[in-house]
Amino acid sequence: MDSRQTQTYRSWLKNVLDLLPMLLRGTAGACHFQTTSWSLVIAAAQQPTESAETALAKLCQLYWYPVYAFVRRRGNSQDDARDLAQEFFSRLLEKNYLKDADPARGRFRSFLLGAVRNFLANEWNKGQTQKRGGGALTIALDAETAEGRYASEPASQETPESLYERQWALALLDQVMTGLRKEYARDGRLDHFEKLAPYLTGADEPPYAEIASQWKGSAGAVKVAVHRLRKRYRQLLRETIAETVLTPEDVDDEIRFLLSALGTS
Repeated sequence: MDSRQTQTYRSWLKNVLDLLPMLLRGTAGACHFQTTSWSLVIAAAQQPTESAETALAKLCQLYWYPVYAFVRRRGNSQDDARDLAQEFFSRLLEKNYLKDADPARGRFRSFLLGAVRNFLANEWNKGQTQKRGGGALTIALDAETAEGRYASEPASQETPESLYERQWALALLDQVMTGLRKEYARDGRLDHFEKLAPYLTGADEPPYAEIASQWKGSAGAVKVAVHRLRKRYRQLLRETIAETVLTPEDVDDEIRFLLSALGTS
């Protein structure tokens, strides 16, 4: 990640954090509770299917950086962190860690953190001389980008656990934004999303009249479009969180955790 990309990332993060409490306001009951990641984990551990493995692979892609950052903050070098994170997810996908998964013990993020802790402890006990990354199942992980992000982390005494939780929260927000963009692109309205996204993040919001002129519409219509964008963002955020907890009642608690992890509560 070069200096320009780092600055853009930090700017996006600040704008999202500033607006997040407002975006979450009044979202209770706004989403249909879907099949949870916990359910997918249990199904994959008991009766492996192609769809379950695909879902878990997506989870690995989503949470690769929080795990990588945790491993790095534990004092591992860039190369070791890359190899350890790759091997961890490879074993996770091979079901070595999934057979003991128990939703009653907490959130999926907590399960994943506990699993990587145990993995690192086992690796330490075995020594670090054996070849890593030899699992049968591998996923494409962008270690270079991950290290660039890690290098831009504030120099602080933040614990590996706190860094993991903050990056978990950011991964959720990024997933929501990506999903929202895909929805607009699928409906042939990608230009609308690109024009309206600044109103969602708070970054250089253009006047409604400016966009209305480009669309040959009214400022009122743009205002309505912004309202719908924010509403859909709230819905997607709750749906995304719902996929990582056990019950609908857990969603609001997880939102409060997300705000706390990002330092906005």
